[in-house]
Amino acid sequence: MAKEQNLKGWRKALDWKKRIKIAFRKLQKTKRSGGRNKESRLRYAVENYLDIAGTLQKKVADLHTGLAPDTMAQNLKALELEYYLEMLVRHIDLVDRRLLKGEKIPHGEKLFSLFEPHTKWISKGKAGVVAEFGEKHLIVTDRDGLIVLHQVIADTPDASFTIDIAKRLKKQFGNRIASLSFDKGFSSKEIIKDLEPIVPNTMIKQKGKPNKERKEVEGTENFKALNNAHNAVESNINQLTYHGLDKCRDKGKTNFDKYVSLAVLS
Repeated sequence: MAKEQNLKGWRKALDWKKRIKIAFRKLQKTKRSGGRNKESRLRYAVENYLDIAGTLQKKVADLHTGLAPDTMAQNLKALELEYYLEMLVRHIDLVDRRLLKGEKIPHGEKLFSLFEPHTKWISKGKAGVVAEFGEKHLIVTDRDGLIVLHQVIADTPDASFTIDIAKRLKKQFGNRIASLSFDKGFSSKEIIKDLEPIVPNTMIKQKGKPNKERKEVEGTENFKALNNAHNAVESNINQLTYHGLDKCRDKGKTNFDKYVSLAVLS
């Protein structure tokens, strides 16, 4: 872009890339390793990395200010540069707050992908568990395993959807719903009480320690049988992975949602 518009200061662009990568690798190595005076060595590595990143930020900001795009292609490049400049500023802020100021970054502020910023960290990849990035997806299936309702729910807690799901299903199927079951994450004492007038035969285990009355309800043969049948939804989730939902090959949040819907349809 600088070459196209005869802007100086970017002859060593590849050298800039090399310098910032080396500083990042040194920081990464210091953070992971032990040894004497680790705190002071880590602080020096962080400050060095952020110093280079800050200088690069100023250079990119000056480049962006000096651009005068006169074609559609140049305008698109300028917009892309502006986006990555914003990401650079955000990244510098997160590293500074986390490693220099010792802050605990709220999950909503964390950034897991520069290219798909809506991406969330679903599973952290602990022992025996695969690390997963994407967005949480809610599905409802009928007794034949067909998906009758689905929704991408991002970071919203499961329990905030329970009543809405029950009402939507009641509207869609009326009295044809013989029973309804949920994962435990959709539960609370208030929710269980509110579900009764919507779908009386609802199987949902109470979070926490149930009282005597609730234990009796959850101990009945009918509850156990229908609750065990609920486990079949796990095979539907696994099925979706084989129908394209292991990886989204489209860009952007809107296209992500479309991709999910196509996998459900297939």
